[in-house]
Amino acid sequence: MGPQNLPLRIQEVRERIAAAAAACGRSAQSVTLLAVSKAQPVELMAAAAAAGISEFGESYLAEALEKIAALQDRQLVWHFVGRLQANKTRAIAEHFAWVHALDRLKIAERLAAQRPAGLPPLNVCLQVNLAGEDSKGGIEPAQLPPLAAAVAALPPLKLRGLMCLPPQESDPQRQRHWFAQLRRLQEGLNAAGAALDTLSMGMSDDFEAAIREGATIVRLGTVLFGSRLRTMSP
Repeated sequence: MGPQNLPLRIQEVRERIAAAAAACGRSAQSVTLLAVSKAQPVELMAAAAAAGISEFGESYLAEALEKIAALQDRQLVWHFVGRLQANKTRAIAEHFAWVHALDRLKIAERLAAQRPAGLPPLNVCLQVNLAGEDSKGGIEPAQLPPLAAAVAALPPLKLRGLMCLPPQESDPQRQRHWFAQLRRLQEGLNAAGAALDTLSMGMSDDFEAAIREGATIVRLGTVLFGSRLRTMSP
């Protein structure tokens, strides 16, 4: 898809977000549209920014750093949404405002130690593997309370909420089943004293179901940009 088609696509997606939010008594402003731009060209991202997108999600660190440098004159918020590797935590801590897939205390400690003192705390979400899928990262729900407590105690980090990549489902009710599980896990943590305000859940094929179950960030790539242009290595 070319840059000339992007503003209309963004408008259509925002209208779908607003409709899904209204259907459950929420405002469209309660849902952040995170444009997942991995393997998309800088020119298309610049067009998205010109059309009002301010938050971008990247998974491939080397590519992301090039884009951050190329678009540094714009007021953009960068989210790292990929799998976290220990040898890449310093660059992530230095260049991103959000991390969405944290699932190990060791990685959290590295991010905290490497976050530059002049930057605000790094916002983090804990990834939960709701269905126990070996192909996906994330912790088991039973492991969530102790990890959340440990991460919340690291001052250079700000634990904001939870994130999931649930099994692919075509039925909206099945989609909502998984998202409801993540919402209930967050409610349980908050009832025990946490102050989490973020549910990062929902992608191009299921974001409307996620919004109906409380998503505050939807991570959208294909529905905005079309298919990825190439496959990049981490």
